[in-house]
Amino acid sequence: MIKHIVMWQFADEAAGADKAANLAEAQRRLAALDGLVPGLRTLEPVIPVDGFEHSYDLVLYSEFDSVEALQAYATHPDHVAVAQFITAVRTERICVDYEV
Repeated sequence: MIKHIVMWQFADEAAGADKAANLAEAQRRLAALDGLVPGLRTLEPVIPVDGFEHSYDLVLYSEFDSVEALQAYATHPDHVAVAQFITAVRTERICVDYEV
């Protein structure tokens, strides 16, 4: 199994909206990808609780059956469209993939 974790910081304003609106939209779009490809086991886009300066604005936790399933997800047109939206409104991105 492959675990795929991505964290983003968002701009205060971008694409004509404020941070809160862009976070909610990104979370909604990511959640809509659940079940997108065979082998996608878990997909959890979350906005962490406020109050911790070290927290990122949005976190995606996901699990895949294999590297091939993760690659199919990463290159799927629906995922690419969500990634393009997030790229337009984020300031930072960090990602880790690991096998368990």
